[in-house]
Amino acid sequence: MYEYKGDAINRLFESYKQDKNPFITRTNINFLERDQVFEELGLLREVMFPNYWNNGSITKQDNKKGLEAKINELGQVLFEGTSSYLEKNEQNKLTVDKIIRQIPSIRESLKKNIEASYKGDPAARNYTEIIRSYPSFSAIMIHRIAHKLYELNVPSYPRELAEQIHSMTGIDIHPGAKIGEYFFIDHGTGVVIGETTKIGDWVRIYQSVTLGALHFEKEGEQELRKNYKRHPTIGNHVVIGVGAKILGPVNIGNHVSIGANSWVQEDIPDNTTVFISEHPQLEKKQNGGKK
Repeated sequence: MYEYKGDAINRLFESYKQDKNPFITRTNINFLERDQVFEELGLLREVMFPNYWNNGSITKQDNKKGLEAKINELGQVLFEGTSSYLEKNEQNKLTVDKIIRQIPSIRESLKKNIEASYKGDPAARNYTEIIRSYPSFSAIMIHRIAHKLYELNVPSYPRELAEQIHSMTGIDIHPGAKIGEYFFIDHGTGVVIGETTKIGDWVRIYQSVTLGALHFEKEGEQELRKNYKRHPTIGNHVVIGVGAKILGPVNIGNHVSIGANSWVQEDIPDNTTVFISEHPQLEKKQNGGKK
């Protein structure tokens, strides 16, 4: 059985205590239960934002055993998920310990994602809506964990998590992608973010955006080369419009706006707006009132 003995419990209590409006601080709200959520996502929701997932009691300092039990439940699931790929149980436990150790800091990062979602979406009415309803927020939460597992060289399991959330949300983020603070995906369906993508702070992207590779290099006649930079690097304060494709190891500068359906395969300097120069014109023809 997995049992965590580090300082993440106390650091989580401190993180919960720092929450203030517009985050919910009441611990006794009962929301409608949701089915069809895979185990890792369900547990992460309960640990990261317990007041929103009917587990507010674990945020209370006098309920340390409750939080410890929930952390150990999450740790056990991650332990089982990694155990197929890491040879020794001790190595496996150390890996999970490292992930759990980072849960409080990941939570603080997720709060910034919520803030970016609220500020970047005029349809967002409150933080509750974002935490409980936005598929992009669930995708980012799983990515934060999957990326840590990827950095620890855990084989396959990070990709399994990424594909689970992809099947739920339509958002495909490779665990290797490096994503900065205050990141927001609006709508999200059809978004693809490749393995060697690097994204800065305050980046907002819309549905059907691809941050992908332009072509693949070969190591021999048969095999494709692995582990080289083949996806974009996105700067800070960048907006990428609906359907845009940014392909190859290009550099997109800071304070850049890329218009809908743009196709980008070259570097874009700071403070630039990119758009399709000759947009198709809409033609209208009346039918003379005939049915």
